[in-house]
Amino acid sequence: MVPDIEPRLLRAFVAVAGELHFTRAAARLYVAQQALSRDIRRLERELGAELFTRTTRQVALTAEGERLLPYAHGVLAAYDELGAAFADGARPLLVDLNTDGMISGRVLARARELAPECELMARYERGLTGAAAEIAAGRLDVSFGRFAGLAPAERARLSAQPVRYEPMAVLLPDDHPLAGRPVVELAALAGESVYAGAGNPATREWTDLAERLFAGRGIRIAPPAPVAIGAEEFRRVMARTRTPVLAAVDFPVMPGCVLRPLVDPVPLSPVSLVWRKGLTHPGVAALRRAAAEMSRAEGWLERPAGAWLPEGDLTHMCPNQ
Repeated sequence: MVPDIEPRLLRAFVAVAGELHFTRAAARLYVAQQALSRDIRRLERELGAELFTRTTRQVALTAEGERLLPYAHGVLAAYDELGAAFADGARPLLVDLNTDGMISGRVLARARELAPECELMARYERGLTGAAAEIAAGRLDVSFGRFAGLAPAERARLSAQPVRYEPMAVLLPDDHPLAGRPVVELAALAGESVYAGAGNPATREWTDLAERLFAGRGIRIAPPAPVAIGAEEFRRVMARTRTPVLAAVDFPVMPGCVLRPLVDPVPLSPVSLVWRKGLTHPGVAALRRAAAEMSRAEGWLERPAGAWLPEGDLTHMCPNQ
């Protein structure tokens, strides 16, 4: 049985076969001639075949060397192709935006400008809890959301960078009694049942945020319901259930609905850029740079006076590697 052969030995063989001169081949590989000769002798021992005839004036391939040469070229080409496929930035980076039209999409757009050579592919997992499971399984690379809402074991496998304290809003049917107000006071939602993803295992961090916000304010969490995918399906479900929906201020407006910021106090949803710990990819660096640039330029990490923030979340709104 032929032993496993190191690519270095095959590269030495191909260089000598191309130059038919040990000194020139050593210079081509940037190695000492003695080291090159040693690698050729080792390859011959492992194959049990003489690959070159050597005289003081000439180096030539033997019949066995001629037979090996096309195989060596094929193996090295496949080896180089494998290395290129897994080189930093060679594969697409899969980025979960949660929902189309949010600030995560703006960060992605800027990252694409910063790293045009990278393929940054958008995905929509609709919840950081679900995205974290996909990241752990290697089916996703990056997501956005409330990092503090993940379980400690999940956070331990991830790195995070703060992006924004995102003001929260409520999505209402356009004929709801509160729809005519420019903003909606939290107290005005007392007695209402508000949908916040209850029962959806992919959005547990969002449901937990709502429970903390509604506690002691007389606002109920709406019972579990199937997730509506797409604007038309959302419109149909909203028209049937007429249930207000807890959202962020940049949530895309849906047909038949109005989006109203929440105030008194202004509740904040802490949003972080989240990626697999130890992941090295130029696309991640571009996303981090884009998020930092936009956070500074637009004041996304400035908290309004008197704003509401979940207890303990502030601890996790700091970068970690």
